[in-house]
Amino acid sequence: MEHVTPIYILSGFLGSGKTTLLSRLITSFKQQGLRPAIVMNEIGEVNIEGLVAGEEVPTAEMLSGCICCTIRSDLSSEIAMLIQREQPDVIVIEATGIANPMEILDAAAEASLYMRIDVKKLITVVDAAHLLHLNIEQKGKTYRLMQEQIRAASALVLNKMDQVTDQDKETVQQLVERWNPYAPIMPAVRCDIKLEDLLQSDPQDRDEHSIVHNREGRDAHEHTDKNKQSNSHEHHTHNHGQTHDHGSHDHVMSYTYYFSHAVNSVEFERLIAGLPRDVYRAKGILTFSDTNSRFLFQYAFRESDFMKITPQGQVPDVVVFIGEHFQKSLLREQLEKLEGKTSRA
Repeated sequence: MEHVTPIYILSGFLGSGKTTLLSRLITSFKQQGLRPAIVMNEIGEVNIEGLVAGEEVPTAEMLSGCICCTIRSDLSSEIAMLIQREQPDVIVIEATGIANPMEILDAAAEASLYMRIDVKKLITVVDAAHLLHLNIEQKGKTYRLMQEQIRAASALVLNKMDQVTDQDKETVQQLVERWNPYAPIMPAVRCDIKLEDLLQSDPQDRDEHSIVHNREGRDAHEHTDKNKQSNSHEHHTHNHGQTHDHGSHDHVMSYTYYFSHAVNSVEFERLIAGLPRDVYRAKGILTFSDTNSRFLFQYAFRESDFMKITPQGQVPDVVVFIGEHFQKSLLREQLEKLEGKTSRA
């Protein structure tokens, strides 16, 4: 099977400690005998943080603009060139502190249409003291951006906990949990945490691209007797009014599905029309059995669009879904049914 390059996205406001975590990750990957690479994004003409990684770590620098704004379209090509030139075992994308992480996730999803990459996790580093200060007034662009960065995360590092009181530690943790009840929270000082816990993923997702949200241990008593086989421990009601009572509550922000063969266009459109409102963006490249043509597919704001294309090179049939904590297992079952596969539940 063709190698799939895992990707981790680091998010967090300016000064939160992202570069410290990046340095720890790179050191850990190297100790495991892996070849890491970095996509650095910095506002300005010189990427000072790029000097931290050292010359032996391949680095793609995206300067003078934020990934999610002026040079977002370049991310796919930067990742592609990095993989082609350096063949890394793992890539870490460190976004500028003023970036909206969902836009970065969207850009990475775009890249996964054309190359085999696996967006493993979106990790947000939070400056605990700064967040507490902003939460007093609860207004301003910085406050709203930090809120978005926390909500988008699949793992949270609550950093600089040595700078807050014991009472404030509880307050800030409750605040972060309220904004994102799915992502595991790891309190830290200088991002000194067990990296294997931070990077661990659901074993059933080894061959699939997804950002998985498991709140290990919290509210586990609600499901201990009922769903002992569950990989997640929290019951969740979606905002579209459906309560899911399944053995696996695997809520994701991004999910990529590779098709093994062509599918029927009418059935695919029916599936897309029935997507939950939690899925607000999707895109892909598909071959339809009833037209024998390949199409670029895009979906946004409950509207879908198909454009006939002739991709260059070997491009797989793939579709990427982006949303807010939607349930992956249900979507996977529908896609497998569409292909005539037996669900792996």
